Amino acid sequence: MKRERIEDIADILDKRGKMTLEQLEEVFPNVSQMTLRRDLFQLEEDGRIIRIRGGAMSVKEVQKVSGEAYTKKTTINTDAKIIIAQKAAGLIDEGTCVFLDGGTTAMYLAKEMPDLNCHVFTNGIAVAMELAQKKNINITVVGGQLMKDNLSTSSPTSKTYFESTNFEIAIVSATAFTPEQGFSCNSQIESELLKDVFRKARQVYMMLDSSKIGKINPYTFARIEDIDVLISDDHFPKESKELFEKHNIVVM
Repeated sequence: MKRERIEDIADILDKRGKMTLEQLEEVFPNVSQMTLRRDLFQLEEDGRIIRIRGGAMSVKEVQKVSGEAYTKKTTINTDAKIIIAQKAAGLIDEGTCVFLDGGTTAMYLAKEMPDLNCHVFTNGIAVAMELAQKKNINITVVGGQLMKDNLSTSSPTSKTYFESTNFEIAIVSATAFTPEQGFSCNSQIESELLKDVFRKARQVYMMLDSSKIGKINPYTFARIEDIDVLISDDHFPKESKELFEKHNIVVM
């Protein structure tokens, strides 16, 4: 019975793309919300759905625009990414110009963002598509070479592009961090783009879940002193938090 219900939920999500918990309760009126939540947890562990705030979406929905590599990343450390995204969403005000990167945490941020009248620059294709579902957000996609593993774009000419654009806040993420090597990523061209973004923004908010601590990627794009606010999850190591606070970085 339980397995049949879980399969039914997966099939419905595959057909509809995404659903809220309330919509699932309407489909399964005799099943408690707690049980439905457990079913969604099981489906996420099976790699068939991605939990989002208030519901879930089918992995197939993400694959329509992303492919296997990006989809796999969206299912890693989901709880931490959602927590970080919710914190970051509260920092975006009406009328703000903001840059979002193309990482999966930024994709969750795009889901969590309120439908404000603001302008978002992004090099993330999935991020832009998620934001496009909101009526009031003006979106500009930064062009360039498409990096298929994370569905983001970057170009050697980004420095020239940013000379004629303006944004107050940059909200970005890193795939790795150590105190010695700083914030790093896997792509040199993406690293150069993020350096340009940092030079342009008045304030930089770094989204970093605790699983990235102690890891090193090939290309460093920023150091501790280059950011203003660190946004992390509830499992962020105490010693790492103290390190950032010593550099007068606000840790959320």
